[in-house]
Amino acid sequence: MTEEKPTEPQKTEEKPKQPSKPEKAPVRREPNTVFIGSKPVMNYVTACLTVFNTGGKEVTLKARGNSITRAVDTVEVLRRGFVKDLVVKDIKLGTEEMMREGNRKSNVSTIEITVTRKESE
Repeated sequence: MTEEKPTEPQKTEEKPKQPSKPEKAPVRREPNTVFIGSKPVMNYVTACLTVFNTGGKEVTLKARGNSITRAVDTVEVLRRGFVKDLVVKDIKLGTEEMMREGNRKSNVSTIEITVTRKESE
C-alpha cells in the first residue's frame, strides 16, 4: 500500500525583495540657473539657450574652482555666436571653504555670472 501524502497548496515563488533605495532629498533647482561642471562648453550653451527660448529673461551661470574658465567660455560663445544682444548684468565672486581628505580645510573660488538679453527699444 502506498501512502498518499496530503497535497499542499502550491506556493508561488516570491521574488526576494530588493533593499529599497534610500530616498534622496528633493534637489532644489534654482530657476534659470545653469551649474557649470566638467561637461563640454556647448552643453552649457545649449542649457542657456533653452532657458532663453522657454521665456526666461535672464540666466545665472554658477561655477567654482577649475570650472570658472568654462563658465566664462560659455558666456563668450553665447554672446558671439548665438545671442547677439546678450548683456552681462552681474558678476559675483566668492570663496567657499571645503573639507578635504584628512579633515583639511581648503578654499575654492566661486563665480556667478548673470546674463540677460538687451531690452529692445
